[in-house]
Amino acid sequence: MYESRFSTSRQTLTWVPDSFFSSLLSGRISTLKDETGAIFIDRDPSLFAPILNFLRTKELHPRSIDVHLLMHEAEFYGITPLVRKLQLCDELDRSSCGNVLFNGYLPPPGTRRQSSALFQTDIILNTFLNHVICCLGPVSDPGMVRIICGHHNWIAVAYAQFVVCYRVKESTGWQQVFTSPQLDWVIDRVALNAKVMGGSLGDNDKMVAVASGTEIILWAICPDGNGSEIGVFSLNVPVEALFFVGNQLIATSHTGKVGVWNAVTKHWQNQDVVPINSYDTAGSFLILGCNNGSIYYIDVQKFPLRMKDNDLLVTELYRDPTEDAITALSVYLTPKTSDSGNWIEIAYGTSSGTVRVIVQHPETVGSGPQLFQTFSVHRSPVTKIMLSEKHLISVCADNNHVRTWTVTRFRGMISTQPGSTPLTSFKILSLDDIDGHGGCAAGTEIGPYGERDEQQVFIQRVVPDTDKLYVRLSSNGKRVCEVRSVDGTSITAFVVHECEGSSRIGSRPRRYLFSGHSNGSIQTWDLTTAMEIAGKVDIKALGGPTEEELLELLDQCDLALTRTPDMSPAASLTHSSRNSMCRYTHLQSYTLKTHAHKITRTVKILQ
Repeated sequence: MYESRFSTSRQTLTWVPDSFFSSLLSGRISTLKDETGAIFIDRDPSLFAPILNFLRTKELHPRSIDVHLLMHEAEFYGITPLVRKLQLCDELDRSSCGNVLFNGYLPPPGTRRQSSALFQTDIILNTFLNHVICCLGPVSDPGMVRIICGHHNWIAVAYAQFVVCYRVKESTGWQQVFTSPQLDWVIDRVALNAKVMGGSLGDNDKMVAVASGTEIILWAICPDGNGSEIGVFSLNVPVEALFFVGNQLIATSHTGKVGVWNAVTKHWQNQDVVPINSYDTAGSFLILGCNNGSIYYIDVQKFPLRMKDNDLLVTELYRDPTEDAITALSVYLTPKTSDSGNWIEIAYGTSSGTVRVIVQHPETVGSGPQLFQTFSVHRSPVTKIMLSEKHLISVCADNNHVRTWTVTRFRGMISTQPGSTPLTSFKILSLDDIDGHGGCAAGTEIGPYGERDEQQVFIQRVVPDTDKLYVRLSSNGKRVCEVRSVDGTSITAFVVHECEGSSRIGSRPRRYLFSGHSNGSIQTWDLTTAMEIAGKVDIKALGGPTEEELLELLDQCDLALTRTPDMSPAASLTHSSRNSMCRYTHLQSYTLKTHAHKITRTVKILQ
C-alpha cells in the first residue's frame, strides 16, 4: 500500500458549494488525520489528480482521462460543474443515433414515436407492466426482452408474458404486425415460421409458438396481422427446444420426449425416445444426439404416415464407438450434383470432449454413415458444434473454449486429403445471472451464427448487466466489431439473423445483429457492413475484451450474483455439472487474486 500527498488551498477545494470538500472542511464530515495534520481520504489518487486540477483551473482535458471513471469520482465528491462537463463528453462519445453499424431502433411495444404522446403511452406501458407483475408475482423485469428469433424477413420478440412479431419491407422498414394475448406464465422458448409452404394454412400465413414449462401455445398469423390460436399442447415434461421443420412444430426435452405438430393433420403427437442431449435438422429430417451414444433420425415430413403402433418411426443412424453421450451435433447437406447426389455429413461432440465427423455416401446408404475423422483436443463436454463449407467449429464447457479447423472439400464434398487443419483456439468468457435479471438463457446463445457457406461469428456478452456486445470471427477469434446500446440500456437478449434481399436485381441477403434491451426496445446492427469493413482492413489483434476492458466490466458486475455458464446439454451428465462447479470456483479464485494484486491507493490532503 502506498500514499499520495496533495497540497492545495481551502479556497481551491471549497469554491464549489455543497461539495464533499466543503462538508469535510466545515467539520460536517468526520476526518482522520496523520501526525502532520494531513487529512486521509480513501480514494484513488490517479483520479483525484485531474479533479484537483479542475478545481484549480476550471479546465478539463478529456482525451487524457477515462470519462466514466472520473465521472464516478466527481459525483462522489459532488463537483457538479465537472460532472456536467463529463456528461457532455460522454454524450459526444455516445450518439443516440449510433455508429455506422447501427441500423434501426424498435421502441418497446405500446409506445409511440410522437413526442407529444410520450407521457400518455408511458402511463399505458407502466400500467400494463404493473398488471404483469400483479399476475405473475415476483417476476424480474417483465418489460425487458427475453428472447429474439428470426425467420426470413420476420423476427419474434418474447417478453415475460407476451410475444411480438415484426416484419421488414423494402419500402416501409420494420413494422409490428402481431402481438399475442397476455399469458399467465413466463415464456421460456419461442419458435417462428414466416414461410409456411402449402398445407391447410395456405401459402401466406405465418406461425409463432411459445413454451413455458411443459406447455406450448401455437398461433397462426394472417396476412393482415391478425392472429388466431391454433392450439395449446403439452409435452408433459419441460420443453428445452422449440423449433419448426417445414410446417411441423417440434418440441424436445432431454428426458427423452419429442413432440410433433403437423399443419396438414393438425395432430399433436408425443413420442418417448432415449434421453436427448442435442439436435439438428437437415431438410425434412430431425437428427437427435442421445445420452446412450446413438444418433437417431425422424423423417418429420412424412409424419404421421410413417408410424408404427401410433409411434413415430425413430431410426438409429449411428452409434459412437465408445458410446459416449452425444452432447452436440451439426448436419451438413452437400450440394446435390448429377454425379453423386447428396452426401450427408455429421459432426458431433461427446461428453468426454471428443469431436467426430461421419459421412453418409449416396452409394452406401444401406450400410450407414462411415467414421471420417476424430479430434481429441477438448477435455470438457462439447456444448456446441457447427460443420460448414469451410470450417468445423466446436465449443466445450471450459468457459466456452472454441476450436476451429479448416475443412477441405473437393467438388463440394468433404475430402480425405489433406484432412482438416487447426486454425485457432480461444475462449468466449460469459457470465450468467443467477437470479435471471440479466435475461433468459435461450436469448443469449453465443453462437456460432451464420449461413454455412459463409464466415460464422460468435457474440460475446461478458457480464449480464452491460450495454456492450463483442462480435468475433469463428475462424480466428478476432473482434469484428463491438456494438454499444444507443440509449445506454442493458442488453438482455440477442440473435444474428440474415434477412432476404430486396426485389432489385443483384440484391443480396444481409446479416443483422438484433439486440433486445432491459427497457423493451430492439436495436438492429448491420453485420454485413461490419464484415465488409473487417475484410478490407487488417483486423487488430483484439479478440474479446482486453484485460483492462475485462476488469472494467467485472468491476461493474456483482460476482456474487453471477456464475460461469452451465453449458451441460443434459442434466443426466452429472460429471458435466461437477465441471461447471469447478469452473465457478476457479473464476471466484481468479477474481479474488486479481483484486488482491491491486495496490490499495490513498489520498492525503494538506489543510
